[in-house]
Amino acid sequence: MLGNIFHRWSQDIGIDLGTTNTLVYAKDKGIVVSEPSIVAINNRTDQILAVGEEARKMVGKAPSYITVTRPIIAGIISDFEVAEKMIKYFIDRVRKENYTLHPRPRVVIGIPLDVTEVERKAVEDATLSAGAGQVYLIEQPVAAAIGARLPIQEPTGNMLVELGGGTTEIAVISLGGVVTFTSIKSGGLKLDNDIIQYVRENFNLLLGERSAEELKISLGNVYPTSENPDRKVRGRDLYSGLPREVTISSAQVREAIIKNIRHLIESIRDTVEKTPPELVAEIYQKGVVLSGGGALMKGIDKLISTELKIPVHVTDDPLTGVVRGTGMVLEDLNSLKSLLLPSAN
Repeated sequence: MLGNIFHRWSQDIGIDLGTTNTLVYAKDKGIVVSEPSIVAINNRTDQILAVGEEARKMVGKAPSYITVTRPIIAGIISDFEVAEKMIKYFIDRVRKENYTLHPRPRVVIGIPLDVTEVERKAVEDATLSAGAGQVYLIEQPVAAAIGARLPIQEPTGNMLVELGGGTTEIAVISLGGVVTFTSIKSGGLKLDNDIIQYVRENFNLLLGERSAEELKISLGNVYPTSENPDRKVRGRDLYSGLPREVTISSAQVREAIIKNIRHLIESIRDTVEKTPPELVAEIYQKGVVLSGGGALMKGIDKLISTELKIPVHVTDDPLTGVVRGTGMVLEDLNSLKSLLLPSAN
């Protein structure tokens, strides 16, 4: 009872701890943080110089004694100490307006489907060390399905594809649990690398990560159309070592990334084939829901629908699907607690 009284005053939060971006939901306030999952470290002093957007500005521009790193790789903590400091930074941003006597927040945090118990414990421990009072884990596709308001607790088939920066997760959910799933250790960052490799091989030009991402966002369209816009992009000539500018078209960007998009479609097909027939019938009727930043790729819903002959829908505001799901769990924790994973501790 005393704990319930304290929790009324705590600033409970939900976190989508992504490879490319971290989003934070504060109870009764909505989404209050949306920043890149990037940290800049001064190796001479071992101090954190910047987190989030400020650290992103340093990518590809920092001197040798500054390391700009992503502590989350494929949805998994790769550097515990740096991840802890990044999570603490985001939690402190939410709590800075509260009095110091307020209790530590309860935190609902989304994790990938196929993490090991050791990896789950790392997420819990890092979040507790960062200032959380209690940590609840939820699978990211389940959180995204809640955020999309799918009836996942009913005996009906719901298929959701969470297209993240480091992982892509395909899940069929029914009766509050994942029935079948496929997890791919690639996402938006892999598409960026595909574009970098394509430009390197075809134009002898080396692009930076941000330039490749901008090309993907502005020109990426995986469904063939008669339109073929282009834009100029600058990089380093691999022969002369000097700056050079080339023009890249939408068709060329599609050629660079289509192999991984085809792999995604085959993975969705494989997941459907593993699904019980009763649920498959409902999925073919209701369709597949796309969530995550990759769902914003132009034409991806049309291409999947054309290839698999299944209706495909993009959820509203796909970038925030997981964190909105964690927020909805926070708002109704008693009713939705059965959807949470058991603690690794």
